[in-house]
Amino acid sequence: QLQLVESGGGLVQPGGSLRLSCAASGFTLDYYAIGWFRQAPGKEREGVLCILSSGGTRNYADSVKGRFTISRDNAKNTVYLQMNSLKPEDTGIYYCAAECNSDYVDYWGQGTQVTVSS
Repeated sequence: QLQLVESGGGLVQPGGSLRLSCAASGFTLDYYAIGWFRQAPGKEREGVLCILSSGGTRNYADSVKGRFTISRDNAKNTVYLQMNSLKPEDTGIYYCAAECNSDYVDYWGQGTQVTVSS
């Protein structure tokens, strides 16, 4: 069964950091682009960052520039989202998918909740 599982979310104070993980099982993610998406309360899901199989990255959210980075560890079959200088508006459920464009995602996992609050 092909699966991506998100983890690493939690409650953090403004200005803090979190590292989210997207672990693949049932397939090797080396050959796939992996995107991180998020959905804030009452808002539509939006793309955040995507990493291509080549290692190149795409940023879909201007608000995270300079604060979030995406990386992949093919040996661990995992993609990471490092989030620094977190703001309350970063609060939401974060999802990963084997796509950069959410229009092509057929199935969403449970995601991982990120709450930025003092």
